[in-house]
Order: sequence, then C-alpha cells, then structure tokens
Amino acid sequence: MSLVTENPRGGCVLSGINSVLAAIDHVCPILHSGPGCCMQTTAAEQGQSGHKHACFVSGVSLPSSNMLEKEVVFGGVNKLRTTIQGAIDIIDAQAYFVLTGCTAGIIGDDIQSVVDEFTENGHKVFAIDTPGFAGDSLLGYETVWNTFIDKVIQPARPENERGTQSGPGADSDASRPLVNLFGVVPYHDPFWAGTLEELDRILSRLGLRVNTFFTKHQGLDVIEHCSEAALNIIVNPWLFKGPAEKFEKKFGVPSIRFPHLPVGATDTTKFVRQVAEALKLDNALVEKVISEEEDYVYSYLAQSIGQLSWKRFAVAGDASNAIALTRYLANDYSFSPVLVIITEQIWRPEDKERITKAITDLEYATPPKIVFASDQWEINQAIKNESEEITLLVGSTNEKEVALEKGIQYLNATFPMNERLVFNRTYAGYRGSLTLTEDLYDNL
Repeated sequence: MSLVTENPRGGCVLSGINSVLAAIDHVCPILHSGPGCCMQTTAAEQGQSGHKHACFVSGVSLPSSNMLEKEVVFGGVNKLRTTIQGAIDIIDAQAYFVLTGCTAGIIGDDIQSVVDEFTENGHKVFAIDTPGFAGDSLLGYETVWNTFIDKVIQPARPENERGTQSGPGADSDASRPLVNLFGVVPYHDPFWAGTLEELDRILSRLGLRVNTFFTKHQGLDVIEHCSEAALNIIVNPWLFKGPAEKFEKKFGVPSIRFPHLPVGATDTTKFVRQVAEALKLDNALVEKVISEEEDYVYSYLAQSIGQLSWKRFAVAGDASNAIALTRYLANDYSFSPVLVIITEQIWRPEDKERITKAITDLEYATPPKIVFASDQWEINQAIKNESEEITLLVGSTNEKEVALEKGIQYLNATFPMNERLVFNRTYAGYRGSLTLTEDLYDNL
C-alpha cells in the first residue's frame, strides 16, 4: 500500500528547482511539462513562503511547452524547441534553464540535444533533466547546484584578473577573501532573504566578500566565478553534502558546516569563530566584531527582562530552523524546551545524529523530546499527546489549529507560512534574534 503524507511541506523536486532559480537575478526557468506544472510548482514553495514571489518571472508567466496527449504519443522536442526560442525572443534573461516535468521524464524526451542547438548558437541555455517524481523540493536545491557545478561555474581566474565582475551584486574588491554561503533555501525558508542579508552583514564586518547568490541582485556572473572563493560555508545540519564534495573535488574550495542557522548572540558568536578559524582571520578584528555585536544585542535584551513570562515550549519545523529556535529560546532566553519536531524527511543516520546532538547539547536546559515526522497527522498527535505542559508553540501555519485547540501561545515562524507578509525579516544572526523576541511578545 502506498504511503500517504498529510499536508506535505513543499512540492516535488521540480518545485524546488523552480524556486531556487526564481531567486537568482535575471534567470529564466523553462518548463518542459504539462500545463499545470508552472502554477502548481510555484504555489508549492513560493505560494507558502510569506507571500513573496519571484521578481523576474514565475508562476503562470513561466515559459512552458504545455505538453498534451500529442506530445505524450509523438514526443515533445519540437514543441520544446519553439518554446525555448520564444523565451529567448521575449524574456531578457542572462540564462535559461530547461526543466523537465513528470510527463517528459516518463516518455524520455532528449532535452539535452535541443538545448545543445541553442548553446551552439551562443545562447546560455542549460538543461536540468530531473523530473518532478525524482524527489522533494529540497532535492531541487541540491540539483540546481550540481548543475551549476557541472555546467555553469568556471575554473578560477588568475588572481591578477579577479575582481572584474560587473553589474548589480558584483564586488570588485578582490583584496578581501571571498566566501560562498550555502544551506539557506530560497522560499522553503520564508525568511531566506533577510537571513542571507544578516549573515552577509556579519561576515562583511570580518573583512569578507560574500556570495549569497540570492540577494544583492547577484546573478549568473557571480555564480560563474564563485570557484574563486576561499571557503564554502554551509549553514544547515544535513543539506548540500554531495554538492560540497563535488565543488571541492572540481575546484579545490573547502567547506565548513555550521550545523544549524545561527540565531542569537550565543550561537552567532560560535558561527563567527568557526568561520574565522577556518580562514585564519585576524583575531583582534574578530573579537572586536563579536564584542560590538553582543553589546548591541544584550543592551536591548536587558531592556526587556520580565516582559516575557517563562515558557515551556515546543518547536515544529525544518531541521535548521527547529534547532536554531530551540537553542535560542533555551540558551539565550531561558525558556524550557519540551518537544522539538523535525518536519523534513531525514534519511542518513549521521544527519539524524547531528541534528539530535545540536538540539540536546544545550547550555542550561534539560534536553527536549525529539520527534522526526513529516506527516501532519503525526505532528499534531505528537503535540496533542505530549505529557508535559506546553505553553508556547513555534511552528508553521499547519500547527496553528492544534495550538488553538490546546489554547497555547503560537508563533508562525517556519515553513509553510501563509499568514504573514515577509520581505527581509529574519530571526537569524545577532539582530534577527531581537526581531524574534519582539514577535514572541506580539503573539502573547
């Protein structure tokens, strides 16, 4: 019997690919799929991410071959060819990525041969032949980066030729070390833009140039030359393992992994020191930045002591954010964690161990119960049947109903997020933790 998941968080791999590309400036996805895939794949991620959609092209505006019965029987490569040409004629993109839906994957259309026709004529067109049924939207993030590593990213230029990037988002100061930031997934994390901006701000204070890829209008030029980075920084407990290994093998760029999103002074300072150690940064500068950032945060938190009563809390969300929110509320705000539900499907045992360690290795609090569940019924049952009292639930829109049923304080802080409009808001880093604390008070 097939396994049915109630309220899955996100969409298929095509949905994830679509959303990642939608967050890159002046990149155009072209779908070789059925007529409903453009809207549905957009709705599955961007449509549940704080009501923020792609600025360039998305949803029903995406070029699509709209495969029907004729294409299923006779093949759809001719229709794809005219669709690509139409997109090039109408949409002024820096690059075009042809994506396959389930229909094209089942009948086996050779999209690479069609794409080759356009690349031979000087157009930047790339194929990502991964049909939707191959996995979920988080696989889409890794699939995009695997494609970039294989087809888009160029070998590092000689040092005397670097710093010649142009256009929005380019940083021409080649004297500062360059780092690539990975693990924050556009749209699957509703706060992705603000989170990348805050991490960029902190790393820039350390004298680094930062490729976020999805902010500052960074586009294809930045991706093409990201092999010139001194370090890849992965901010996630499990994502990007394969691409990081491939990146290092092909371009020689090492990676470090911070096992969750840094939220609050305690964990953000750990994050800063890990990056500084990997790059052998000037210790005096690092400690100066830490001192100033911690003073900024603590001077505000000192003003709110007593404004939020003590809470016994539960968190439901993706691993990176669930860890981060738990650690901040327990370590920095002295709340007591009761239950943490990881809503992603985590397969590798070593990833589960890393996630569990990050949640249980707390400064003061007793470790919470940890549940791995992606089915909404199972998530609700874990919350309803928890024997210890819960007075605060931090989760997604999907958990609002059970919070109301139990009569406890609720904050919508993880994906999916259908009740809030989010531009550059974040809970990450030093300053983002102040926003989180404000939002907890607003939701009393």
